[in-house]
Amino acid sequence: MPRWPRIDCGGLPAVPSEVLANGKSFMQIYVYRTERSYKRSFGLRMLGLALGLLVWIAPVYAQEVLRIPYVADIGTFDPDNGFETGAISAINNVYEGLVEYEPGSTRIVGLLARNWEISDDGLTYTFHLAGGVKFYDGTPFNAAAVINSFERRRDRGLNLSYFLANVKDMRAPNDSTVVLTLGHPQPSFLDALASPWGPKVISPKALAEHDNGNFATTWLNEHAAGTGPFKLAEFKRGQRYVLERNDNYWGDKPFFRQIQISVVPDISQQILQLQAGAIDAVPINYPFAQLTSLPEGLEITAAPSMIPYHLFVKPNSPLDDAEVRKSVLTAINPALWVKDAFGEFASLSKSVYPNVMLDPVNPIQFPTDFEPAKAAIAKHGAVNLVIGLHSAAPSYSRIADLMIAQLALIGVKATAYVLPSGAAYTLTDDPNPPDLLLTIAGPDAAHPESQAKVFFTKDGSLNFFGRVLPQADAVVDQAGQLTDVKDRDALYERAGQMYFDAGIVIPLVDVNDVVVHAKGLKDLGLRPVNPPGNIDFATVRWGR
Repeated sequence: MPRWPRIDCGGLPAVPSEVLANGKSFMQIYVYRTERSYKRSFGLRMLGLALGLLVWIAPVYAQEVLRIPYVADIGTFDPDNGFETGAISAINNVYEGLVEYEPGSTRIVGLLARNWEISDDGLTYTFHLAGGVKFYDGTPFNAAAVINSFERRRDRGLNLSYFLANVKDMRAPNDSTVVLTLGHPQPSFLDALASPWGPKVISPKALAEHDNGNFATTWLNEHAAGTGPFKLAEFKRGQRYVLERNDNYWGDKPFFRQIQISVVPDISQQILQLQAGAIDAVPINYPFAQLTSLPEGLEITAAPSMIPYHLFVKPNSPLDDAEVRKSVLTAINPALWVKDAFGEFASLSKSVYPNVMLDPVNPIQFPTDFEPAKAAIAKHGAVNLVIGLHSAAPSYSRIADLMIAQLALIGVKATAYVLPSGAAYTLTDDPNPPDLLLTIAGPDAAHPESQAKVFFTKDGSLNFFGRVLPQADAVVDQAGQLTDVKDRDALYERAGQMYFDAGIVIPLVDVNDVVVHAKGLKDLGLRPVNPPGNIDFATVRWGR
């Protein structure tokens, strides 16, 4: 990928010549001052230039570069073929879709589509495209490019093809119009398009040039050709990634010229680097216990997020007994420990859906009387529970420790262990699974269907224990056909209560998206649907 030409500054960070050519650059100021104030030798003028570079260029360089660490490496930069989490903002600043969620909101707004219409029968979506857009390689953006990209995702067996599975026909009546026809009404369709993992548009020229019989999947793992505000300039797997500002971007110009991304799995190392000024933020996993006493020069940006911690219950566990389940619910009531675990940065889950997604009329209630709970356990006999933790992240063990202590108060012995990587997705085949799985049940879009159909229904891809409640599934199916939000949410709420009452899932807490960063970093553009810590590089800036 092209990089800015660089000027060696004798030990300073290399400075792009672009910095020296912007407006009234340092070089212009230096020449102006020497002509007006100094009549010295050439050597003195060169010394003045070197000193001036130290004073002027280094701060400009630092101001225009944002340095962000990732906990995990990027698996693929292909927007159609990988469910990236920590890197989704990087991908979505290189590629764009037709619509997106507005920062800080679940409101859907246009992106590459200026506006759209939906037919009365809910089957036909007509999108009117933005003009004056080009891909990085100079290829014009048009309706044919949209259809080419969407067909690639839907028809080539790629990992994220399900987003377009219901699209039966795609047409381009002209260069600025795309018409998508669904197989059946899907009120959640716009949410699918707006999802962080929703379909993006890739340069048709790049797809053709790098096909090699695999639809360009190999090339797109480590390269990119989008329309976004940044370009992928450097991809060094496991080490470093660099995004360069797209100065020909059709929309608002980003504040930062360059985004430097390093892979730093150890959070303590990230914290040390932040305190030393070597990076500008710790996007995720900063210990909640330390948030109330941050060092000087650091501050917090927190925003509501779809990060609900749930317990999923295996079939044939001790919780199948209604009295035992009620007693366990009494002990693990998150109202008893949420502040200890997350301070002010979490709230009680109101339902099996994230609070940002659905505000229930009748929130789920936990029993609170400990004496009947202890009596029920004593009557039942020994109850032992094993909690499987989806991740080794500190929040999981903190929640588990607090629940284990609470369960001991009613006579239940509980233990917890971290599941091996990927094991949560194969629990139905595990001969000895944990009784409870503690996990973040975050959806991929803001529509309740994306929660229910993924985690709770019979064929849900993340129905971890494969449990089935047909009567609740039928309510979900009914809700999925409605466009009236109030009526729709009432049905989803009813189904969620049924899953809870049946002992399939126990919602605990919704945790905010919390980024710790250097003072003065503003407009991080956090979105509730995004995985935590995904700063929007197009909006973030330094400010007062």
